[in-house]
Amino acid sequence: MVAGAAAGLAVAQAGPGITGLGPVRAVAFRRLAGHGDPGHVALTFDDGPDPDCTPDFLRVLSDRGVTATFFLLGTMTARAPELAAEIAAAGHEVGVHGWEHRYLPARGPWAASADLTRAVEVIGEVTGARPRFFRPPYGVLSGPGLLAARRLGLTPVLWGAWGKEWAAGATGATVRQNLLRDLDGGVTILLHDSDAAMPRAGAARAGLAAVPALLDECERRGLRVGPLGEHGV
Repeated sequence: MVAGAAAGLAVAQAGPGITGLGPVRAVAFRRLAGHGDPGHVALTFDDGPDPDCTPDFLRVLSDRGVTATFFLLGTMTARAPELAAEIAAAGHEVGVHGWEHRYLPARGPWAASADLTRAVEVIGEVTGARPRFFRPPYGVLSGPGLLAARRLGLTPVLWGAWGKEWAAGATGATVRQNLLRDLDGGVTILLHDSDAAMPRAGAARAGLAAVPALLDECERRGLRVGPLGEHGV
């Protein structure tokens, strides 16, 4: 009985992490994967705001007349509140990526709830916009994380295409190839506007270099690009 109860708790804690597997998510959890309007592509960025990189992303998007969703970390927001406010003032949507970039299944119910609550409060206060969407660090959910998100009125959204800027040897060209491999109407794209949680320096710059080509390809295919709030998830 004790063993069964322990197993049940383990499943409740870490079981939702299976949605972190891209193929599983794409087939069985399309809404969680951010599949939306077939004529639209949701462009999202994780891990900022970062004074070293985020302003350059904002300039590129402004030049192209495109808005996106920025999943902010609470710690980064607290360090650069003016930049977080600038993101929202530019018309971009702000989401929550947690207070710290830590693996959710390794955190208990109290820690997961405190992390998300603190992040929502700080991001909302700094940007003047209460976040609607939540993306867990590393794209891995947990039972307590899902419960905390529901209590805070957050919708979890992962992604269907990503640049893999963190990979060894990644360049603007490889990021572009990764994105175009899975680019389709209704997809949610993941890039990063910070190296803060990346395994190597310069990763975000590789993603930045791919953004113009990505937007060109979306335009060529007649796909609108914008934030999750316009994506219908």
